[in-house]
Amino acid sequence: MVIPLTGKTALQGDLAVPDKPVGLVVFAHGSGSSRHSPRNRMVAARLQQRRLATLLVDLLTEDEERIDVRTRHLRFDIELLAHRLSSAAGWTGSRPELAGLRVGYFGASTGAAGALIAAAEHPGNVGAVVSRGGRPDLAGDHLGRVKAPVLLIVGGRDEVVLDLNRQAQSRLSAPSRLVVIPQATHLFEEPGALEAVAESAGAWLLEHLDPPR
Repeated sequence: MVIPLTGKTALQGDLAVPDKPVGLVVFAHGSGSSRHSPRNRMVAARLQQRRLATLLVDLLTEDEERIDVRTRHLRFDIELLAHRLSSAAGWTGSRPELAGLRVGYFGASTGAAGALIAAAEHPGNVGAVVSRGGRPDLAGDHLGRVKAPVLLIVGGRDEVVLDLNRQAQSRLSAPSRLVVIPQATHLFEEPGALEAVAESAGAWLLEHLDPPR
């Protein structure tokens, strides 16, 4: 579907809404990936089983993607990605089937930094953030302004990214948790690794987007 932004800019996204949804999760993919990422789509399917609506969105337009294939510049424009993510999340407010749902972000790789900046810039609109193999360190000084609870998921064998996540977590003032998936590498391609990501992410998002009444 087309997600209109300001001016002539429009993004492409895939929205899935289960019966009687209890929350909405907007995905921000990492550098060089897209809304068609099999890893994010697998996690999204597991979240839908927990009655969480999901929106997988390409944060660059088709023209920008073509440019980025050559320059590899826009995928690292974290401020741009954060702005686009916030805009896409704001667009969901116009959808009747999503009315009243709390919103969470699920960011992978550089998309995690965009999700954290978006959460810092609009603290009243975001109920939780999940980072999968992310680069939260790229959010810089925004980390200290994030109010939403943050879950950081990293593979145990992804040593450089694990260290960067530990450093970033120390700068967060919001509630946070670091989950290390044993023996997993950066893409969580090992048997059972991605399932463990989906389980941890789903529990975290349900806890904060649909808390017990």
